[in-house]
Amino acid sequence: MTTQDQFGEYEIIETLGVVKGNTIRARHVGKDILAGLRTLIGGEISEYTKMLAESREQAIDRMISQAKNKGADGIVCLRLMTSSVMQGSAELLAYGTAVKLKKKEN
Repeated sequence: MTTQDQFGEYEIIETLGVVKGNTIRARHVGKDILAGLRTLIGGEISEYTKMLAESREQAIDRMISQAKNKGADGIVCLRLMTSSVMQGSAELLAYGTAVKLKKKEN
């Protein structure tokens, strides 16, 4: 995977199309209370950091699975996007272009 439009040591021999993975997560009331307290004293809100990291990994894993199902060797132009779905929940979307690769000859 790369955020670039190509791989350094490989050439793209076929473009297989867009692949994506997403997840929607809701905040937990108990964690909201702790987060609210942290906003008073400052510092990282680790409950949300962990939740977003897990969401990111799940969305990327789903995107990779979709790419493998298409027979891809790699994914270029990887992007991550988040959006609010409703009060207290958000979607995290990972998307990119699935490609077949061939090692470049020197």
